[in-house]
Amino acid sequence: MLTHSLSEQEGALVIAFDGDVDLEHAPTVRKLLLECVDKGKDVILDFSKVGYLDSSGIETLVEADREAKNKGVRLHLAEVGKIPRRVLTLAKLDEVLTIHASLEDALADRKTKSGG
Repeated sequence: MLTHSLSEQEGALVIAFDGDVDLEHAPTVRKLLLECVDKGKDVILDFSKVGYLDSSGIETLVEADREAKNKGVRLHLAEVGKIPRRVLTLAKLDEVLTIHASLEDALADRKTKSGG
């Protein structure tokens, strides 16, 4: 099972996931991410409670990141756990996606990049 909560913090949309981002849940995650990106605000994904990420989850993140760039906003990942981080590293997506150690770091990075 995968659940999420959505909040706005410092002008960014923060989605906190709890569960696995896998084939079963990727369509739901994709829909949610694209809806948030369409709002024209930076999106921060709190992955502190994500235990597993598979190829469909990776595909969803890449698509959302590409769409965010097209809309002029940024997608950030925060607090990515050991197993999902390893999957991202093996896929070399740690070099493509913006990944932060904490939600606070992601929010601070946004301020730095936006000049705020």
